[in-house]
Amino acid sequence: MISIKDLLERPAFGVCSYLGKKMGIATARVRMYFIYLSFVALGSPIVIYLFAAFWLNIKQHIRKSRNWLWE
Repeated sequence: MISIKDLLERPAFGVCSYLGKKMGIATARVRMYFIYLSFVALGSPIVIYLFAAFWLNIKQHIRKSRNWLWE
């Protein structure tokens, strides 16, 4: 069961784990809030999630390119 959970959570861009670490709460709870808010708000948190995933991806690329310039 754990391997199935890891397989499903791996392509999730790391947004929930990032938010959980920043807020100091469990990643599973952040995921649960996203799911509940998606049902209540008719899917608008999904747009926020995708924007956060895009932002984290861009942030990682900026850090990598910055390190390459200073080497």
